[in-house]
Amino acid sequence: MNNPAWPATAQAAEHGLFGDVLTCDAVLPASYLADATARTAQAEALLQGLAQVEDLRGSEDSGEEKRGELPLLAQRLDAKLDLVLVLLGRLVRQANPPLPPTPLRWSVRGLRLQLAADAALPEPDSAAARGPQASWVWLRFPALPPGLEEAMGRHLFRMHRRQVADARRR
Repeated sequence: MNNPAWPATAQAAEHGLFGDVLTCDAVLPASYLADATARTAQAEALLQGLAQVEDLRGSEDSGEEKRGELPLLAQRLDAKLDLVLVLLGRLVRQANPPLPPTPLRWSVRGLRLQLAADAALPEPDSAAARGPQASWVWLRFPALPPGLEEAMGRHLFRMHRRQVADARRR
């Protein structure tokens, strides 16, 4: 979405982050934390774990093995794991305030998200650009380790594929 009403810096940021690469538009819980430390190893591990879960879900969706066809012990373990994850999710939500749902667009190069006008942003040399009314912000990711960049690309592809499938169903 390159808006002709945006100033030249915003249009250049949009093209620099999203031109000629796969992108995904979504409304996700997100915010910008100034001076946050990058945790690339944890991010890569999380994305690889998500990929494994999605691969398993994909094989289940293809009809190879439904939950009802699993042995009883595996069904019980699966139900217990579901319960533990629900309880863990509740515990995390109690300890941390939820992030607001935020419209964003992202690629392996960076993201554009909508922030409040008073949000603290990095210094201009870190490739941040503000759009009109200080609502849209373009942020370029720093150089990422190859494993994280690959994991982000795979996750982005899966999200994009899911969006295309949802659009076809409608």
